[in-house]
Amino acid sequence: MDSVAAMSLDDANWTAYEAGARAAIDAALSDAELDAARVAWLGRKSELVQALRGVRDRESGMLLNGVRGRLETAVAERETALQQLLWEAAADSGVDVTIPGLPVERGRLHLLTQIRREIEDVFLGMGYEVWDGNEVATVWENFDALTSDPGHPSRSINDTFYIDSDTVLRTHTSPDQIRAMLARTPPLYMVSPGRCYRRDTPDATHSPIFLQVECLAVDRGITLADLQGTVLQFFRALFGEDREVRMRTSFFPFTEPSVEFDVTCFICSGRGCATCKRSGWIEMGGAGWVDPDVFRNVDLDPDEWQGFAFGFGIERIAMLRHGLPDLRAFWENDLRVLGQF
Repeated sequence: MDSVAAMSLDDANWTAYEAGARAAIDAALSDAELDAARVAWLGRKSELVQALRGVRDRESGMLLNGVRGRLETAVAERETALQQLLWEAAADSGVDVTIPGLPVERGRLHLLTQIRREIEDVFLGMGYEVWDGNEVATVWENFDALTSDPGHPSRSINDTFYIDSDTVLRTHTSPDQIRAMLARTPPLYMVSPGRCYRRDTPDATHSPIFLQVECLAVDRGITLADLQGTVLQFFRALFGEDREVRMRTSFFPFTEPSVEFDVTCFICSGRGCATCKRSGWIEMGGAGWVDPDVFRNVDLDPDEWQGFAFGFGIERIAMLRHGLPDLRAFWENDLRVLGQF
């Protein structure tokens, strides 16, 4: 360090250093050569930087910082000059560098993700909370709390993916309703979209992995008219303002009474076509009044609280909305199909 410090006091030595650095910088004919010169003369291991680290007086610091500043300016000027040389060379070769390049195709969200986000936006607009639940559930959350009969076929290992005797991959998004009611004190308005799992053989309308959206409303004074109005608003947002809905009686273990919803066909507007099997209506999914026993299972008083719930398949919504005949197209990642949406 003594020799470096001595050099820092000698203007002649640093004048020569600066001249050598400028010569190397001006001789650079490419970005790589310019970067090599910069590292050699201005890098962390260069003689100049080592000298700056050992400076102990103001005069030497001013001298060395002046050398560094001028060399950094020289590097920037040479970089600009090299860029200009490249433009001139391109112009001499007959290449018009002002012509836009080939467009780069951007990716897009998967169709099911688009539909899912649109569904979330619809419910957020109605004041609901989006609940992102777990795909693994206990048997109690998936079946018992929802009053599923102990002998129901859905509990079979032929229908459900069991992780162990007490844990399953959820067969529907309804376990999120149980978790929400245990975690929150009503009023509660929540919607839960997500993956579900069942032991189905893949075909045009079935898949072992599918997406479902579940809705739950718990409050005082709720009626079936609120359920119908919510579903109507949901379908009109997805399929158009001229849609109508109807309820049909049905049965589900966790709702009483239970209904199924149909929506007027958006292909023929209810007149009848091949899509709706000439009926004018398309079946969408199940819904109903939350069974009092479900409230009791989560320590809520059914005499004080009322609620409704419904669930629809997101793939089914996408298939009907876009006229796709086979849900396997969503999972095969064929860009010829997915690129249309």
